Amino acid sequence: MSYLFAFLLSLFIVIALIPPLKKAALRIGFVDKPRADNARKIHRDPIPLTAGIAIFIAFIVAYLIFVRDSWPQTAAIVFGGLLVLLIGIVDDWYKTHGKEFPALPKFLVQISAAVLVYASGIVFAGFENPFNGAYIVLPEWLSFLFTVLWIFGVTTVINFTDGMDGLAGGLSAISGGTLLVVALVMGQQSSAMMAVITVGVSIGYLVFNRPPAKVFMGDAGATFLGFMLGVVALDGAFKQATVLSLFIPILALGVPILDNIRVVLVRMIKGVPIYQADSSQVHYRLLATGMKPVQVVSFLYLVNLCFGLFSIVLLLAQ
Repeated sequence: MSYLFAFLLSLFIVIALIPPLKKAALRIGFVDKPRADNARKIHRDPIPLTAGIAIFIAFIVAYLIFVRDSWPQTAAIVFGGLLVLLIGIVDDWYKTHGKEFPALPKFLVQISAAVLVYASGIVFAGFENPFNGAYIVLPEWLSFLFTVLWIFGVTTVINFTDGMDGLAGGLSAISGGTLLVVALVMGQQSSAMMAVITVGVSIGYLVFNRPPAKVFMGDAGATFLGFMLGVVALDGAFKQATVLSLFIPILALGVPILDNIRVVLVRMIKGVPIYQADSSQVHYRLLATGMKPVQVVSFLYLVNLCFGLFSIVLLLAQ
């Protein structure tokens, strides 16, 4: 019942907070404006960018009530998430004024948030040797590198996926639901609770973001959801991992990770900055084929759900 209560609380807080935050955004001009010269801006009216704040508040409130982590881990999640949210708000504010926020400060803040998580003890420590069953403990430097890069990478790919109404929120809900099942099967209560809260805030956001969207979560909300999904995977699916089960969290986040690996490789080959926004993501490419936005989003939901189901089968088959 505690999982149900956590889900409902996070869901209803988001639903309750978005309308007043939406009004405030419209009042101060904190909106995503359509632009004729930008193919990625397919909406016609200015859309408030404050849903990320509601998502953050709802997650932290539910987390503090239902999750019994150690104080270092609680502090890392709260303050790390706050850092990611704040730098995202700054980035969104620049965009509302037609400017681009420099990538370096955003990169440094997101890396700092990941370092906080590592310092709290939520880490990828090693994996089980498939030949003799012995647990292989990684060197500290390699554990640090993997942990930080994983959190930063998931934070980034969820943000890159946020390009169509309902897409990033829905993929986050599906991925969070997959990680919830994985955590429950593995008996990991803390990560399961964080996963169900992530699902709750994502679905609460979708109430207002389903096509046609009435509000956006902006970089602030997308990067926060990515940050939390990365933490949930580290705290759950990556614990006591075998070589085979290392693929479980990757599959749980299949569409965002695989698509954005492709995007990054293409940008590197072309010599284009990785952080430079363009229309190379799979949802824009599908849209260019003539599919309607709702069809594109539904198709990617289905693909990510298949990845998630396969990851669960992989877990049960071990």
